[in-house]
Amino acid sequence: MTDLTSLRISYTRDALRRADLQDDPLAQFQGWFAEAQRAGLPEPYALSLATADASGRPGVRTVLLRGADERGLTFYTNFESHKGHDLSANPQAELLFYWAELERQVRAYGSITRVPDAEADDYFHVRPRDSQLAAHASDPQSAPIENREALEAKFAALHERFPEGQPVPRPEFWGGYRVTVQEWEFWQGRPNRMHDRFRYTRQDGGWKIERLMP
Repeated sequence: MTDLTSLRISYTRDALRRADLQDDPLAQFQGWFAEAQRAGLPEPYALSLATADASGRPGVRTVLLRGADERGLTFYTNFESHKGHDLSANPQAELLFYWAELERQVRAYGSITRVPDAEADDYFHVRPRDSQLAAHASDPQSAPIENREALEAKFAALHERFPEGQPVPRPEFWGGYRVTVQEWEFWQGRPNRMHDRFRYTRQDGGWKIERLMP
């Protein structure tokens, strides 16, 4: 491997000042997210989801944001997956969005609740049909499987079980989680690692905003 100590980028694209920030962190996030979309970033809705099990062992993986409103940040997954077991034992999580092209990061920490079944049903049935079948095929998610051929066989069997034109039911083990955000952080890269960082924390029914050291 090459010497990684010499690899670095100086962030020069933008700055973030207190005067730039919305009073409401959700509005701030929605504004930055819209900028990422307009910039044509690939999958700006992809995020790193960090969880921990009952013993404190951490886990992190990429999932897709499927809602951001006053109720919280929403994503969908298999309840029997590694992250599902973590969230059952320890219903809190941290989310990280990294938009390298904009030299920005957003962190969001909060408690987790499940999305109501009716809402999960609605989302499941707007997914592509093969994605609906794949949700059934990946059961239990994160469990070992002998080879790719076995997985493809499960997928083919589901095509036969639910032929074209027949609705695919949402499996009971699949649904949504919503993060009620208690703390946000907005990070803008700056030259010489003198980054701009602002944290929002809940206070007296509103939000306290603080600049953080880089």
